[in-house]
Amino acid sequence: MKLKALLNLSLFSYVFLLLQLQPIFAQTVQKETPKGWHLLDKADSGYWGISLDKAYSFLKATNRKSKPVIVAVIDSGIDTTHEDLKPVLWTNSKEIAGNSKDDDNNGYIDDIHGWNFIGGKDGRNVEKDSYEAARVYHRFKNELENIDPTLVKFSAEGYAKYEMWKRAKQEITTESQAGAELVMMKRVYTNLLKSDSILKRALGKDTFLGKELSTFSPTEADQKRAKNALYNLMLNNDALESTNASFLGEFGSYIEGQETKTKAADQAPYPYRSEIVKDNYDDKNDRFYGNNNLMVSLPAAMHGTHVSGIIGAARGNGKGMDGIADNVQIMTLRAVPDGDEHDKDIALAIRYAVDNGAQIINMSFGKSYSPEKKWIDEAVAYAASKDVLLVHAAGNDGKNLDTTFNFPTPNFLDSKKAANWITVGASGDPTAGGITAGFSNYGKNEVDVFAPGVKIYSTIPGGNTYQFLQGTSMASPVVAGLAALLLEYFPTLSAIQLKEVIERSGILVSDTVRTPGTGTPTTMLNLSRTGGIINAYEAVRLASTYKGERKIIAANKNEVPSSQKPTTQPKKTKGF
Repeated sequence: MKLKALLNLSLFSYVFLLLQLQPIFAQTVQKETPKGWHLLDKADSGYWGISLDKAYSFLKATNRKSKPVIVAVIDSGIDTTHEDLKPVLWTNSKEIAGNSKDDDNNGYIDDIHGWNFIGGKDGRNVEKDSYEAARVYHRFKNELENIDPTLVKFSAEGYAKYEMWKRAKQEITTESQAGAELVMMKRVYTNLLKSDSILKRALGKDTFLGKELSTFSPTEADQKRAKNALYNLMLNNDALESTNASFLGEFGSYIEGQETKTKAADQAPYPYRSEIVKDNYDDKNDRFYGNNNLMVSLPAAMHGTHVSGIIGAARGNGKGMDGIADNVQIMTLRAVPDGDEHDKDIALAIRYAVDNGAQIINMSFGKSYSPEKKWIDEAVAYAASKDVLLVHAAGNDGKNLDTTFNFPTPNFLDSKKAANWITVGASGDPTAGGITAGFSNYGKNEVDVFAPGVKIYSTIPGGNTYQFLQGTSMASPVVAGLAALLLEYFPTLSAIQLKEVIERSGILVSDTVRTPGTGTPTTMLNLSRTGGIINAYEAVRLASTYKGERKIIAANKNEVPSSQKPTTQPKKTKGF
């Protein structure tokens, strides 16, 4: 998981860090907002939430009954033992747990709650991985470095590859020149570790929450400096509910990633995935790889666990927080490492989700390059043919997606566009830095809606715990959760109708807002196609007026289509 919070540092020596990192980090939270603010109603509470309680009141008043909906979460994994998630996990009823057999003959052994596409058959798992820019640059360097494009007659596909490689070369060249900034960033981190050590001794414990520092009274000068350094940083990152260990761990991981990028021009990325997964990556039909381990470690499962809780954490049990949908089954597909995901894993995860009955797929990940985009296009088209809605996070770079890249996208290589796809930017609240999240990507043409993504409280792995996180990664599952709620109570709505209802029912924002990344005043209509923030109450009201167009694909959603079942030699079967 990558650090995604604004480092609003007070010391002059840290100013460069703020200037360099602000586009990818979130805005400073001005004052405390309540847990679950994203579910509240603006008229009742003043917060720009999605009016979820009003939506449920409407459904109850109209005597509507829900039907279960399967939502696939393609992410980093999940804590399958969490008290708020265990009751809502999708279970493959045709698979017998622990017998090491492929009982349902779908090619995946003991896939009880989903599948891990970045694991090895020997039980090892990919956690850290490289960045796609470096992979693209070194993969095609020998082929393209000495080409004069004015003298070569490219095919359309060949020219696209050349342009992608040229863009990757420019990016890693720029990253490689950022050595001075990295040195200073590491100095900041070293000082924070020293502050952490001082505070551990002063508090008499190794682990503490950021909010505990607010009541700590230093007795020595070094303690005061340490408190100011770490507490102010955690406060400005909206991380007071986080532990010192998790906060500094994320900071350290970010620095490690930046260090890798500075070496990318001269050093080919380590083959983390191929060394563990051991499939033939270039063969799209070699698809029965991986393992069934969905929680390889607490850090790896953090992102996916948080996302899953937003969608469907058990409601009304008096524990932690409530998810959005009340009759949902979460199917977990692990395909996203700490680094950039691989196109093949994402394409196969989409296909697995569709073949095993998912009606909605959440995708809170993204990258700037997609060398096997054709494979993902085919998987998205396959999902469309089965009436499955895909919900994708817009990304956290504070950039305009109309003029930059964040893959995967609904825009196919043949210039067509997927109609079963919704792209989500992150909104906030005036109490949490503004109506638009300062880190969110946007786009008048490429972003469909905005949804709450700042200071979202949800499940995290390890000991039935919860934490605030923020990003478009949190906004996307808010939309996926709403889509699931709609489909639960209006089961005949098609994927295209779900998208239409969510878009049409959003609350239009007339206020002047800030453009993410730059802070320039603008309107929401300049930041997305609809200019709105999603609203569950308005969505269920609108859905009640629709005549559903969903075609029932199969009576048994766990039944794998015969064309997708493996033969006795599964790696030779037709995959895409």
